[in-house]
Amino acid sequence: MDSLTFYKYQGTGNDFVIVDNRDLSFTKKDAKTIARICDRRFGIGGDGFILLENHAHLDFNMVYFNSDGNESTMCGNGGRCIVSFAHFLGIFEKQTTFNAIDGKHDAVVNDDGTISLQMIDVNKVDDNKEYCFTNTGSPHHVQLVADLDNYPVVEAGRKLRHEVYGDDGANINFVQPISHGTYKVRTYERGVEDETYSCGTGVTAVALAMHATSHTTNTNVSLVTPGGELSVRFVNKDNGYTDIWLSGPAQQVFKGNINI
Repeated sequence: MDSLTFYKYQGTGNDFVIVDNRDLSFTKKDAKTIARICDRRFGIGGDGFILLENHAHLDFNMVYFNSDGNESTMCGNGGRCIVSFAHFLGIFEKQTTFNAIDGKHDAVVNDDGTISLQMIDVNKVDDNKEYCFTNTGSPHHVQLVADLDNYPVVEAGRKLRHEVYGDDGANINFVQPISHGTYKVRTYERGVEDETYSCGTGVTAVALAMHATSHTTNTNVSLVTPGGELSVRFVNKDNGYTDIWLSGPAQQVFKGNINI
């Protein structure tokens, strides 16, 4: 039985198991092992599993897996956490450029220790009257609701994830305005198949959707999740969005070894 060194990180309660895989010793094909590592009773526990690997031209490569063990689309909070991890490893000092499944990302370690991550440009936000849909590196459904604290996020989210978006699914974000530029958000994540404390690509989608549907004119939006507060700033250009930055805390919780 092999022992795997890991680091546990969290970004506004969205938690990840991160492994330094620059020597490529961890086999990415073993979905069952990744799922067990992410299991909160039989493993370490996490919303996702991330490998940090070398990249030929950039500072590092991010490989992201959902907690079900399958490699997945971009994770914003996971991206911020791996940036914090790379900084901890001494890969860069203040600014970095790395590769993820949706392409190249820039990131900055701010003076207060928070991490700002540049997201991909978004060319389209579909407004379906009752909800919006957009892709911010992962597909997101954004829907305004009343009394979000008591809303059945898991039940309603699971139904929409399967019945509206089919086998591929989408992440489902339920939103309640707090003020003109501040929104409370709860997210049901595909791959986790449950509500998470926070979703980085999700709050990014919410910020853009609220602006695209004229619920706010702010281009720096605050998002309050069950795990804490994030901010998204962006530039609205030619009916699309560019220079999109997701900012918030990312913290190393502990380091350990697990038998695999």
